[in-house]
Amino acid sequence: MPRYIGFDTATEPRTAPRVAVLLLNLGTPAAPTTDAVTDYLAEFLSDPRVIEAPRWLWWPVLHGYILRTRPRRSAEAYAKIWRDDGSPLLVFSERLAEAVRAELDRQTSGRVEVALAMTYGEPATLATLESLLARGVRRILALPLFPQYSATSSGAALDAVTRAMQRLRWPPELRTLNDYHADAGYLAALAASVQDHWAKNGRGEKLLLSFHGIPQSYAEAGDPYPDQCHETARRLGDALGMADDELLVTFQSRLGRQPWLRPYTDETIEQLARQDVQTLDVLCPGFAVDCLETLEEVALRYRTTFLTNGGKQFRYIPSLNASTAHATALAAIAMRQLAGWV
Repeated sequence: MPRYIGFDTATEPRTAPRVAVLLLNLGTPAAPTTDAVTDYLAEFLSDPRVIEAPRWLWWPVLHGYILRTRPRRSAEAYAKIWRDDGSPLLVFSERLAEAVRAELDRQTSGRVEVALAMTYGEPATLATLESLLARGVRRILALPLFPQYSATSSGAALDAVTRAMQRLRWPPELRTLNDYHADAGYLAALAASVQDHWAKNGRGEKLLLSFHGIPQSYAEAGDPYPDQCHETARRLGDALGMADDELLVTFQSRLGRQPWLRPYTDETIEQLARQDVQTLDVLCPGFAVDCLETLEEVALRYRTTFLTNGGKQFRYIPSLNASTAHATALAAIAMRQLAGWV
């Protein structure tokens, strides 16, 4: 049988290409300071996935007004929830990545690596991909940590991956995940977190599910986000055995004057308090880990709104973070997507 010159079948490696799961989250400023927040917001709000307005119209608003006024207020908000070990979003995302890695190690005997990257800020997507390649990874599953797909979140994260791939001399094979809003493991983890909260604190009169908002025009253009949010809510309500009038879906974190998805979380919370709802439980199912929008906007600001308008108990239910149920659900999702690779 002919042999190719320079090819030694006795020494040539026969192992399959190494595989990694790349968890993707939004990003965070490096510090709760005006300068750091300015750098972060400049990158975030420059993304046409986030702000779809024409650049000639948006640029003067961003650089002439928003980046001159918003960073100071945002830095003050970040300072209220900043941890000794850093940004909550980064700390909890890193812990979640470690928990997913441990679960995948258990299932695959260490054959799947897990890495974390951010769409904006650090750890940067390109640097993370380069690190994986340096360790011999040739197959990557990109898994955005956004259960419900939106172009502004999952779409932007996958854009960051594909842009980074364009800069690699020898890019790896790539698989991507759009969403997991109806995944049984994810929904079971949400239901268990609510039931655990009720077991410890009693059941509130209402359970409000607050999702991050997007402009209404984005939904009208075809973004599936609101439909997927409502599907998550419906399935979660069914799992918890809740009546329709006990479960509410709202949208938070709007920016600017254009209409965003309704109903708005802040307005709804104020209305509930004035309608003599005394005890309100709030969960944010669209956030994989706690961050500025859950810890400061919801747990602090909206709590104040509820209490100052007549409510008695406002109880924020933490995000799934690095819980065992969450890590197990994400590992199961990853294993299905890695079929044929692992």
